[in-house]
Formats: sequence, structure tokens, C-alpha cells
Amino acid sequence: MADAPNNKALHRFAVLTALTTLALIGLGGMVTSKGVGMAVPDWPTTYGQNMFLFPVGQWVGGILYEHSHRLLGSLVGLLTAIMACWFWGRHARGYAKWLGFGWVTLGLGLIGVRTQGAFVALASVSLLVVIFCAFKLRMAKEPIMWWAMLAYSLVLIQGTLGGLRVTQMKDEIGIIHGTIAQLFFLLICVLALVTSRFWKRVSEQDSVEVGGLRKLFLGVSLVILLQLVLGASMRHQHAGLAVPDFPLAYGKVWPKTDAKFIAKINRERMDPREFNEITAGDIHLHMTHRLVACSILGLVIWCCIAARKESKSPLLVKGADLWLGLICVQAILGASTIWSNKSAEIATLHVATGAICLVWGGLLTILAFRVSRVVRSDQPPGVVVNPEDRTNGVDPLLVSVPTF
Repeated sequence: MADAPNNKALHRFAVLTALTTLALIGLGGMVTSKGVGMAVPDWPTTYGQNMFLFPVGQWVGGILYEHSHRLLGSLVGLLTAIMACWFWGRHARGYAKWLGFGWVTLGLGLIGVRTQGAFVALASVSLLVVIFCAFKLRMAKEPIMWWAMLAYSLVLIQGTLGGLRVTQMKDEIGIIHGTIAQLFFLLICVLALVTSRFWKRVSEQDSVEVGGLRKLFLGVSLVILLQLVLGASMRHQHAGLAVPDFPLAYGKVWPKTDAKFIAKINRERMDPREFNEITAGDIHLHMTHRLVACSILGLVIWCCIAARKESKSPLLVKGADLWLGLICVQAILGASTIWSNKSAEIATLHVATGAICLVWGGLLTILAFRVSRVVRSDQPPGVVVNPEDRTNGVDPLLVSVPTF
């Protein structure tokens, strides 16, 4: 895309939206860790009342966490709507501008209809809008406005999934809800990045060789996303303590999962927070989460080494080093979650740090594309084509998903 005109106020608003989203992810992790997701059993109302008018005096126990999560989610939705209109107003032209404003207004208006059917209908239309935005991204001259509208439509879907998780009581919905939250957070952070002065400074620098770092950073980020899906599955299936010791597992490198052993550990469990009996599947899920964590640590170390060998960009080298630092903190938090008998506070920090690790990898991937130079196959060796030139001045990075 053509660079988003620098706008300090818009950038700061995008950063505010990103920070609020991170707080929402953390609060959602706290709700799940404390097992209070059903403290408010109805939706979109709160004990039959409009949730925005629910008396503060009744915010007690688990209701405090779940109701606060809903209100903070509504705030994120409102901030995203404002941000989408802001981007849309700056970049859209003609009838498209009014169609975009109309969609945001319709979405906000239907949110005021506090019935589940209205939300499901809104989410269904939002899914179509997401698909349409994804299609437009491949040809738009001002793709940033489509990214912003995609974010708004995605937050409508996300809110509906959160409510359906309560009314339908399905772990699968909760896992999807948790995964989309991570992707939404990444998208908001990308919007914050491309509206920053930092992005403009990077764009003005000469392109540099990055070797295979773009593919490497992207691949490792996808592995982290997979790990977050596994983590969401563990949280919603309450398998976080399916293996209660670390670094060993029931005193072994790999625990037994035969029926006799499973019956024994279920018989000896005394933790009242565990809602379901441990199954062999829970143990396998938990151990897979550990194995992928070790793989991610090794992969990010590889990224640091590759950045030094293949890249001439100090930015990517420092970024990879900080990424490794985040991964190490995340590993310590994961181990501490087990050592603390799944303390809700530590588990919540583990969730939030995981989201930051994904975002850092995603932004580092984007920066690798931004600072790199591309040698076209139809040019003699040594002739460099700046990425800006490949689409007649339109930055290919955000026009479409990078292809290799």
C-alpha cells in the first residue's frame, strides 16, 4: 500500500486500542483460569438485565470477572469502530466511504438490540464482510482502510463467539474465541505500526539483504500461533495440570497413559478446581504443548543466529534478540504455572505474554519484508528492485498476504 499519511493522533488511538485489547485478552485468561466463565449464565443480558445497566453492587465473586470481561470487550469493539471510521474517512472515496460508515453504524445499532438472534445475524453478515475485505486487499490502492474494516468486522464476530461460548457451553467455541482474539490483537498492532513515525523512518531507509529471514520469521510465527491454539485447548479443557510436575512428567520423561494409571491419578486428585477427570488425551495435549514450546525456543534461537548471518539490518537483529527474550520469559511463566499449582495470576501472565510473542513475531516478519530488497528474475544479477516498485508505488506488503 502507499504509506499511510503520518497522523500522530490516529497512531496513538491505534496504540490505545491495542493496549486495551491486550488487557481484554488478559482478563479473558483470568476468567478461564478462575473457572468463572459461567458466573453470568445468560447473554447478551446479564441476569436478565441490560449488561450496561447491571448494578455495580452485584459485581461480586466470579460475576466481577466475567461481567468486567464483557464490558471491556464492548469497549474494544467501540474503539475498533472509531478506528475503522477514522481510517475509512481518510482513505475511502465516493460511495464507498458512505457504505463503510453505514456498515459501522448498522453494526453499532444492532448491538443495541440485546437479543441473541440479532448478534448471530450480525456475526453472519460480518463474516461475509471479512471475506469481502480479504478479497479487496489483493487489489486495493488503499488497503489499510480494508484492514481496518476487517478488524471491525472481526471484533463483531469475536464478541458473538464469546457470548455463544456461555449459552452453548461448548469448549470448541471457547478455543476459536481465544484464537481469534490473538489474531485480532496482531491486526490492531499492525495498524498501529503502519501509522507510526517509526514505520515511515524504516520506509525511507535503503533496502537491505535479509536472506531467508522473511520465510523463517513467518514460519516461526505460525508455530507460535499453533502453540496458542494448543494453550487455548488446554485452558478450556482444564488440562493445565493434567501433568502436575515439571520438567519431568509424573516423574518420567514421558508419562504413562494406560487406563490403570489414569484411574489412579484421578482417584488421588484433591484439587477442587478441576472440573473434569483427566484423560489420556489431556496428558497427550499437555505434553504436546511442552514439546512445541521447546521447539519454539530452538526456532527463535535459530532466528537470532540467522539474523546475524544473513541480515544487514541491525533492526532485525535487535528484534530477533528481543523476541528470544520474550520467549524465555514465556517459558519461565509456563513452568511457573505448573509449579504454582496453576495460580490464576501467573496463568494470566502466561496468556498475555503468549499473545505478545505472536505479535512480536508478526511485526518482525512485516519489518523483514519492509526492509528487504528483491532481486527480480528478469533482471541481471546484482540489479535490485525496491519492493515499492513492484506495484507502481504501491507497497506490496499490505496489498495482500505475502507470497513466496
